Amino acid sequence: MGILDSVTQALGEQAGGGLADLLKDQGGVGGLVEKFGQNGMGDLAASWVGKGGNLPVSAEQIAQVIGSGPIADFAKSIGISPEQAADTIAGLLPEAIDRLTPGGEVRAGGDVFGQITDALPGGLADMLGGFLKK
Repeated sequence: MGILDSVTQALGEQAGGGLADLLKDQGGVGGLVEKFGQNGMGDLAASWVGKGGNLPVSAEQIAQVIGSGPIADFAKSIGISPEQAADTIAGLLPEAIDRLTPGGEVRAGGDVFGQITDALPGGLADMLGGFLKK
């Protein structure tokens, strides 16, 4: 079980929905990868998309790329502080992007819900399915 599964199970359905909303608001996986590149961190995002190991990202780097507003929205959606949210996103994002790009390529299209439920293991995807469709 990866960190994404562990955190999502620990935080409940809100974490999956919050992450899906965050990715959607950032322009999907492609938009977020582009933002990392624009902030001089393209190597990080490339490691998550690529087929090798995933480089870690810090909460400070997340804040630099995503911004305080979206982090505060994520925090509110799952009932944690913005600081905890930045740490949570930093822990979830590499694995989430890795799972959303199984062939080492960013999928075209903006169906973040479909991409996330396709990428998650069966039981977890089913659990999150109803929540993410709301």
